[in-house]
Amino acid sequence: MPPVLDPNRREKADLPEPGSAGVDDPDRTRFERIAFAQGFRRIAGLDEAGRGPLAGPVVAAAVILPEHLVLPGLRDSKKLTALQRERFFEAIHGRATAVGVGVIGPEVIDRINILQATVRAMIRALEDLAVSPDYLLIDALTVPGVAIPQKALIRGDDRSQSIAAASVIAKVTRDRLMLECDRRYPQYNFRAHKGYGTAEHLEALSRFGPCPIHRQSFRRVRADDDGAPPRQT
Repeated sequence: MPPVLDPNRREKADLPEPGSAGVDDPDRTRFERIAFAQGFRRIAGLDEAGRGPLAGPVVAAAVILPEHLVLPGLRDSKKLTALQRERFFEAIHGRATAVGVGVIGPEVIDRINILQATVRAMIRALEDLAVSPDYLLIDALTVPGVAIPQKALIRGDDRSQSIAAASVIAKVTRDRLMLECDRRYPQYNFRAHKGYGTAEHLEALSRFGPCPIHRQSFRRVRADDDGAPPRQT
């Protein structure tokens, strides 16, 4: 469902940010509580996974949680174990008001660059929601062209429960997609590194060259001007 602006809420978009909210603050619902107090009712957290890897898609997720729901222990997906991420993935899907996902493949990343691809994935995640949000909390980015009040939070995936939920959905979804890629291209061992530029991955690139899911526009993937495969750095 396309995002829809409630014009009566626009003037309330610039919510005050609690000055004491640090990255280790255990209260990850304060930004949501402030937004609810301002009259917003469908607050979507937005985050992505896969901006840095050399291969595979970038995946964004949007999650709207009920007002009084608290998921203890939910935080930045990078700070959770794989098992914890899987458990939260199921819990979020079971209890969220709505979950949306957007996936942008490497061919588009190569064409429009990774930042624009990330923004496009976030817009698709919003459009995938069954319920239109009336306010957005986003990890470190703003999404231009979306007529919904929004707030970018630096390290928001560890400061906002809604963004943390989106972080988990995006991470688990992308990891599962990379397992499928591992079955198609087993020589790169995508199962282990998920496309990130590990020593093992760079060695495989040096031996086999890039495959169709590699991001050809990324320097460490591109062949040299003389056609030689990329070298490990």
